[in-house]
Amino acid sequence: VQLQASGGGLVQLGGSLRLSCAASGGTVGNYNMGWFRRGPGKELEFVAAIRRTAGDTYYSDFVKGRFTIARDNAKNTVNLQMNSLKPEDTADYYCTAGRRGGDLHYSGQYDNWGPGTLVTVSS
Repeated sequence: VQLQASGGGLVQLGGSLRLSCAASGGTVGNYNMGWFRRGPGKELEFVAAIRRTAGDTYYSDFVKGRFTIARDNAKNTVNLQMNSLKPEDTADYYCTAGRRGGDLHYSGQYDNWGPGTLVTVSS
């Protein structure tokens, strides 16, 4: 499956953005789908994931209550709604897909990665 993320941009503190990950060559419902990010000078970190078929969702502590991950089966996309954005949310955001079981918080669980989309939150 090939992935393409979009929707990044510049937003002010407290604003919202919606990232979208379009999949081709595969159906998002058949994959565990995740979002990771890498901020300036930081390591890659888990943001959110949705498990294939059952649709269980997982969030990192620093986005829980602010971000929502959801599948759009009709459009074959996975979206990340980001509200109450903070400057520390500034990062390149990456969409990823995999089929392995286990803990979806780890990047090693995923086999397919798309190019990042940059989110910048100004104060």
